[in-house]
Amino acid sequence: MEPTARITKSFRKEDVKRDWWVVDAEGKTVGRIATQIAIVLRGKNKPWFTPHVDTGDYVIVINAEKAVFQGKRADQKTYISHSGYPGRQKVRNVKDIRASHPEIIMEHAVRLMLPKNRLGRQIYKKLKVYAGPNHQHEAQQPQELIINA
Repeated sequence: MEPTARITKSFRKEDVKRDWWVVDAEGKTVGRIATQIAIVLRGKNKPWFTPHVDTGDYVIVINAEKAVFQGKRADQKTYISHSGYPGRQKVRNVKDIRASHPEIIMEHAVRLMLPKNRLGRQIYKKLKVYAGPNHQHEAQQPQELIINA
């Protein structure tokens, strides 16, 4: 007697074909572009998405320093970090971070949209963010990812 139910097959990490995508963040809103990048990194845009397997692609973000915030967000948003020692909480705003390390803003926005576990840390390693228009991944022949944000 054969079962009448259909069998769901999970995608294995050995079967994943990864592509390289390049995203130009110039003039685009940080949060809107970060959501689309997180979807591609996780692999949710593919028909064979499996929640417990890293099925996503590599994403290169260029011109991260030219990504914008809407309204007063650039003046009001703060980034908080704590070393673990009493009195060692650091509060920095967008202007301070953009002056020293502008790629951190995009990395932080995307990282918080990924799962907070081992798989999320593995997925995050496929994100490459550069402040300027140049990157060092030409050998991978990345395709341009169009994001209307």
